[in-house]
Amino acid sequence: MYKQIIKQPRVVAASYSKKVACPPKKTDCVKVTNGSINTCENIPAPISAVTSGAVVKVPVVLAELTVQIDVSSIIDLPEKALEIKDIKKRLKITQCLLLQDTNKLFIKGFIRKNIEFATCKCATDQGFCGDIRHCTVDVPFECVTPVVFNGADPLPIVGTTREEFEYFRRKDLKQPKFADKDELLSGDFSEFNQISTEFFNELPFCELISSRIVEFDEFLNRKRADNSKLPFEEKFFDKIEEKMVVFITLKVLQNQQVAVPPTDVDTTNC
Repeated sequence: MYKQIIKQPRVVAASYSKKVACPPKKTDCVKVTNGSINTCENIPAPISAVTSGAVVKVPVVLAELTVQIDVSSIIDLPEKALEIKDIKKRLKITQCLLLQDTNKLFIKGFIRKNIEFATCKCATDQGFCGDIRHCTVDVPFECVTPVVFNGADPLPIVGTTREEFEYFRRKDLKQPKFADKDELLSGDFSEFNQISTEFFNELPFCELISSRIVEFDEFLNRKRADNSKLPFEEKFFDKIEEKMVVFITLKVLQNQQVAVPPTDVDTTNC
C-alpha cells in the first residue's frame, strides 16, 4: 500500500503578522486568447494648406546609386559542426558620409549573420543525431566610391572667415630726436580687433533603398574523428570561408530650401 502524502500550502509572514498562503503556480507557459476586431467608423476632416506659395526646407535627392562591395572573411565556429542548416543575413550601415568638394562617398557597416548548424551527440554508420546550434557574427566592410549627382546639385560650402581690423591713432612724440610738433600717425598697437563669421552648412545624408547579397561559403579542414561511426560522407568542421558580393542601393540627400509655387486648387472641401 502507498501512503498518501498531503502537502500543506506554504505560508509567509505578512507585515501585519498574519499568515497568508502563497498563490498557486501557473502551469501554462503562455496563453493566447482569441478576440474580434470591430470596424471603426471615421469622418474625413478638412485639410488646410498654403495655396499662395511658400518656401519650404525639405530633403532634396542629390544622387541615387547602387554600390558593389566585395567581402571575404573567415568565421570560426565555437564548436564542431557537421552541416550548416541556415544563414540569415541583415545589412547594417554605420557610416555614409559624402565628402564635399571631392564627391567621394565613404561607406562603412557590417553584415549581421545568424548561422544555424548541426552538431553530433551520437552516430552510427547509418546516421547521426545532435542539436541545432546557432552563432551570430558581424562581418565588417568599408569602401569609398565616387558619386555622380544625377539629381540636384549639392549646396556650395561656405567657409568660416576671420578678419582683423584696427583703428587709427595719433600720438605725440616726446623724445629729444623729434620736434615738438611731430606726431606718430599709425594703427593702435594697444588693442586687437577681429570679426569672426561661421556658416553652418547642411551635411548631406543617406537613405537605404535595398540590398542584395550574393554569397559563397566553403567549409575548411573537414575531418573525421578517429574511430568515428559517422556515415562515410560526413565530416566535422569549425571554420567557414565566405565570399560575398554586396549590392547596396541608396539615396544621397541634403536639406535645401525649395520654392513651392501658388496653386488655384480649392482645398477647403478636401
